Amino acid sequence: MSTCDTADSPVGPRSVAVETGGSSGLLWAALAVASGTLAGSLALSLVLGLKACPLCFYQRTFAMGLMGVLGMGLVAGVGRAERLSLLALPLATAGLGVALFHVSLELRDKVECPRGIFGLGTAPQQSLAAFVVLFALLLVDALRSPKPDAGPWIALVAAVVLGALLAVASCIANPPPPPTPTEAYPKKQPDICRPPFRPE
Repeated sequence: MSTCDTADSPVGPRSVAVETGGSSGLLWAALAVASGTLAGSLALSLVLGLKACPLCFYQRTFAMGLMGVLGMGLVAGVGRAERLSLLALPLATAGLGVALFHVSLELRDKVECPRGIFGLGTAPQQSLAAFVVLFALLLVDALRSPKPDAGPWIALVAAVVLGALLAVASCIANPPPPPTPTEAYPKKQPDICRPPFRPE
């Protein structure tokens, strides 16, 4: 039975919607999270006067990319083709990878970073939380579409692998941090991610 045949039946539109997926609420939620992530990142710089380090810029760029892909995709109706989550997943994976690396530097006492919005954790920790949510929303949306053959699974794995490669490339290209300071910083609270001062 063709799509045209089902469109005239009482259950036709619903069948077509199931087959094509519809604009998932998960995608709209991901757009909202990406928008909030970008707004928070910009607020740290423009409102609180903090400075973004290169790793912060990479994460901000991936959030911008996610907002652009999801926003234009939903407006253009790409979400109804059940491929928008796959298009956005590499960006979410890349942002997640860079955020994980950034937070790992904090945990290993390689850098100290400014506090995030409302003082809830550091800026990289807030970014990591946002990218975890984004990755989960897009992954669940990609997994809930019908999978009649192995093609969609291959695309899903390829999207995650591509994002992981982007994350690795970003971390490798990240310039080295400044040398460890030999005297205390003038400002006790960091306004940029920096190596911590270790008194002798």
